[in-house]
Amino acid sequence: MELDYKAIGIRIRRFRKQRGLTQQSLAELSNQDPSNISHIERGATKLGLPTIVNIANALGASVDELLCDSLEKSDRAFANEVSELLADCNPWERRVLVSTMRTLKENLRKRLPLTDADRF
Repeated sequence: MELDYKAIGIRIRRFRKQRGLTQQSLAELSNQDPSNISHIERGATKLGLPTIVNIANALGASVDELLCDSLEKSDRAFANEVSELLADCNPWERRVLVSTMRTLKENLRKRLPLTDADRF
C-alpha cells in the first residue's frame, strides 16, 4: 500500500488548527521551512520518516494518528478519533451520530463484493 500524502496533509492541518498553530509556528516547532508545511498539508510533497516524526512531536500527536489512512492496522487511531468526535457532544448529538454510524456501517457491508482496494 502506498502512502496517501493528501490524507496525511489533511490530518496534519486538522491537528495544527485544533492546537491553534499557524503554519509558521508548526514549521518552527518541527524544524521545517514554512513553505514545506504548506506543501505537506496540500499533499504536494512526500514526507520522510524524520519529517513525520518531527511534525508528530510538534503537534503532540502519534505517528499512527497522522498515518492511519495509509495503515492497515490503525484501529486504535480511528477509535481515538471517534472518541474525540463524541467527547464534546450532548446526549442527543451522540445518539444521532451513533445511529448514523450504525446505518452507514450496515450500508457499507451490504455493498458486495468488497475488494481490498475498496477498503483503503
